[in-house]
Amino acid sequence: MHRLGDKIKELRVNRGLSQDELAEKLNKNYGTTINKGMISKWENDLTEPKLETARILALFFNVTLDELIGLHNDIQTIAAHKEGEDWTEEELETIRKFKDFVRSQRKQG
Repeated sequence: MHRLGDKIKELRVNRGLSQDELAEKLNKNYGTTINKGMISKWENDLTEPKLETARILALFFNVTLDELIGLHNDIQTIAAHKEGEDWTEEELETIRKFKDFVRSQRKQG
């Protein structure tokens, strides 16, 4: 199962950036007000960035939103099931989390 926090951290580390440096670059390039604490919370899955912030992260790291949130991989896995097969608990949890994410973004929007 893909975790958004793990992906943000992976992308940040691959760029050789500290959390402070990432916040500084995002603020400078996109006019955001992100700080190290926010990035830490995202990376530790304590909170999730708002959709607009996730879009900015995807732009900065040159990935799609699907790649950032792991939707592409999760959907491919789920779509690979043949008709009549049972869903695993992990796949059901992925679907629940995606639905929760979409709901939370609609409430914020």
